[in-house]
Amino acid sequence: MKRVVIVSARVGAGHDGAARELARRLEGRGIGVGRVDFLDLLPGRLGRALCGAYHRQLQVAPRSWDWLLGALGSPVPAAAARRFGALAAPGLAEAVGDAQLVLSTYPLATHAAARLRARGLGPALVVYLTDPSVHRLCVSPWADLTVAPNEIAAGQARAFGAVRTMVTRPLVAPGFRPAAGAAERARLRLAHGLPADRALALVVSGSWGVGEVERTVADLVTDGTAEPVVVCGRNDALRRRLERAGLRHVFGWVDTMADLMRACDVVVQNAGGLTTSEALATGLPVLTYRCLPGHGRANAAVLDQDGAVPWVRSSGELGAAVRAALAAGRVERLVSVEVAG
Repeated sequence: MKRVVIVSARVGAGHDGAARELARRLEGRGIGVGRVDFLDLLPGRLGRALCGAYHRQLQVAPRSWDWLLGALGSPVPAAAARRFGALAAPGLAEAVGDAQLVLSTYPLATHAAARLRARGLGPALVVYLTDPSVHRLCVSPWADLTVAPNEIAAGQARAFGAVRTMVTRPLVAPGFRPAAGAAERARLRLAHGLPADRALALVVSGSWGVGEVERTVADLVTDGTAEPVVVCGRNDALRRRLERAGLRHVFGWVDTMADLMRACDVVVQNAGGLTTSEALATGLPVLTYRCLPGHGRANAAVLDQDGAVPWVRSSGELGAAVRAALAAGRVERLVSVEVAG
């Protein structure tokens, strides 16, 4: 039986989410799948330190992430980062064993696999790009195939040296589907304690709940077009602050995100990663607002250019953007009902 090793990283949820869905689809075709975390392949406690430093950076000094990604876009710092990623190559070689393919969903893992490929020690390498925009570190010329979520990303990957690219729809679990109708939406609102008679804006900020979430919520409350429903992920401090501020609909980590999306009318997000793809698959209009520095801005620009997700750049534009999204969502639901009928 063919065997594939998928390498991701527990840095946020997007890389692991893509890896999980890839594994499900491959196993459904009778292919053996092993999953490993890049952070666990690094020597000693280096992986834990890297994850912790990235998390703290986004919480304490998010603008420095913008600067760091910009610096890593230059050839010399990028080469240093690739060498760092290659520190995981020995551990990856052991995990790969007799597998026929390594599939990477995390940039630094890509360079660990590329090191093996360059030395003739590893199997074929496929890179799956989890973000709509592409950074230099996401690409390796040693990859046999680079899979991109849109044509813009594919072009960026080729510009950075990807030898062969293909475009496919973002990987989303099958549970993320449009609501079957008004009855299902009403049932899901009741199950989540949400009002039946208000437009609802689902505010998401990744599994770590980072960014200007409180300012986003305040802007939505001031505008009044849609009532905010906030998912804080694992950021318990953010959840407690919002609850103390009197916000009625605040969630921590959510295992029923697909249901919660079907209960709402529009998604307001700040990173453009997996949650955005899930929302679009659910049939919800999505807006980017107060996006994260670095990859958040890069993703916002590509999604806006692609026409998939408008980038709302100021609080003065927010109300009109939400109203336009709500109108588009109503039309989408009417079309869905007619098609289903």
